Amino acid sequence: MQAFLWLLFIFIIIQRLIELKIARRNEQWMRERGGIELASEHYKWFVIIHGLFFISILFEVFLRDLRTIEMNNYLFSLFLLTQLVRVWCIQSLGKFWNTKIIVLPNVALVKRGPYRYIKHPNYIIVGIELFLIPLLFGAYLTSIIFPIFHLLLMRIRIPAEEKALRGIINK
Repeated sequence: MQAFLWLLFIFIIIQRLIELKIARRNEQWMRERGGIELASEHYKWFVIIHGLFFISILFEVFLRDLRTIEMNNYLFSLFLLTQLVRVWCIQSLGKFWNTKIIVLPNVALVKRGPYRYIKHPNYIIVGIELFLIPLLFGAYLTSIIFPIFHLLLMRIRIPAEEKALRGIINK
């Protein structure tokens, strides 16, 4: 069980690093076509909170004996489902998916995949993950604190993103 949990933890970190690489590539592509980054002042808090998220899980795991943690198949199934939706979100936005708010003037909003039904599905998935992933590792405090941080950031991020997107639509 311990080996599986460590592999899962490493998988999640590698997944996030790959997503950052995709975001940088998409950012470059958008900037080459006139993309403009807006409302960047809060982005550092995403980096800080997501970095602390993994540190917090590790801290709680080391305070606890990892050998006492049993795999919860229900939680793991939910985790797998969130990963499928995460990939669906990223693929649906394609080159427009990013971790920053970057708008490309004169381009229609993406209305396919989960974006056909919900405006910000990726933010919902991230919120669920910030709750679910720590539970898989028995990091109960992390599973409470970080979704709250996420909700606080979303109170800044979503209005900023909506304003940026309205700006490109109205031009």
